[in-house]
Amino acid sequence: MAEASRTFHATLFSLPTFSPRLHFKLSYSHSHPSLHLKRARSVQRSISETKTMSSDTTLPWGCDIDSLENAEALQKWLSDSGLPPQKDWSSPEVGHVLKQHNVADLPLLATYLISEANLQKSSRWSNYISSLPRQPYSLLYWTRSELDRYLKASQIRLRAIERIADITGTFDDLRRRIFSKHPHLFPKEVFNLVTFRWSFGILLSRLIYLSSMDGKVALVPWADMLNHSCEVETYLNYDKSSQAVVFTTDRAYQSGEQVFISYGKKSNAELLLSYGFVPKEGTNLNDSVELPLSLKISDKCYKQKLKALKKHGLSASQCYPIQISGWPLELMAYAYLTVSPPSMSKQFEEMAAMASNESIIRKDLRYPEIEEKALQFILDNCESSISKYSKFLKESGSMDLDITSQELENRGVFLKQLAVDLCISEQKILHRAQYVRLHFCLKDLCFKILKRRLRDMRSGELRA
Repeated sequence: MAEASRTFHATLFSLPTFSPRLHFKLSYSHSHPSLHLKRARSVQRSISETKTMSSDTTLPWGCDIDSLENAEALQKWLSDSGLPPQKDWSSPEVGHVLKQHNVADLPLLATYLISEANLQKSSRWSNYISSLPRQPYSLLYWTRSELDRYLKASQIRLRAIERIADITGTFDDLRRRIFSKHPHLFPKEVFNLVTFRWSFGILLSRLIYLSSMDGKVALVPWADMLNHSCEVETYLNYDKSSQAVVFTTDRAYQSGEQVFISYGKKSNAELLLSYGFVPKEGTNLNDSVELPLSLKISDKCYKQKLKALKKHGLSASQCYPIQISGWPLELMAYAYLTVSPPSMSKQFEEMAAMASNESIIRKDLRYPEIEEKALQFILDNCESSISKYSKFLKESGSMDLDITSQELENRGVFLKQLAVDLCISEQKILHRAQYVRLHFCLKDLCFKILKRRLRDMRSGELRA
């Protein structure tokens, strides 16, 4: 089948420096391709049509809904202008002050985005910024009470709270060190927590990781409207030979069919955290659930075990990912450490090192004398988490709503549906992990019994 290519000239909206002109290139494996954006990204992302911030503050830029019209206007702008070459800050003095204070890349880009957005029509990026949602789709825009109410069974709740706290802390640091000392450059009406959370929400949901450029990240206008699919392995990246941000589809597309890329091998919880959607049940082979484990305070060796964990950057409470196929060696090592008796104190250091993934020699760490206890410890924690999911799902009731419906106006019902979808997928992983591990244990036990019987039979033959 003939391959058709369409090239769009674009600039990386990355850190504001003097950079070479770059363009965005799409390669298709079907004749006469077209990208069907279907209300660009609102198809599967969470709050595209309901308010997602508790604040009444309305941003003067962006759009309320990702619409096809917005996408078409952006595409026309890209086609007509080819995108302007990347330049320095529109306000050189602002850029100079931030660079003087060695602001890290992400908050620097977040501040740059706010600065350009505030310029509105006079910004060279105005058409792009106008196409961005006023309220990005991520858990950043769930209130604390919503996180507590709907995600109390999932560990992603704590990660969302931590991320919000980190962003708030970053803003407070910039405000204290820079914004408050240069109010003429950073007026609080523009540079405040509301706009900062908006900017970070945009970055965390749209930044593209460019591995071929030493891991640099950038906003790539129009390309960042491509939706995610768990069934493709196509990524955006920078191609040095063509000096373009490129992706090549891994299958043929029909004309008018929506083209997908991958946002990375992420769990459903991670996709909800950063992008605000949960993939269709059973479609995400990279899905996992975080299982919380903790040392027992009543353990006679609690202090000694905690010391070993801290030495390797761990704490008394840790979370490990469990996938449908099972759990990592690090989790098993943590379980061994937790159930190990005082007589095994010499092995505490080795167990802690394996639990942190810092062990120089990777091996299948096994302690047969405590293996049954370690497995039971893990299964008990799985059961504890499963009961939390069951309680939430029972309280939520049965829900079967179309989360892409434009008529879905009840924010509470909408968020609850997302939480239900996530909890169902995470609970199933825990159930499956229990079954797989128990099945393995039974097979292992049967093998040991059979081996012992064969040994006994041989011993009997020798005696005869």
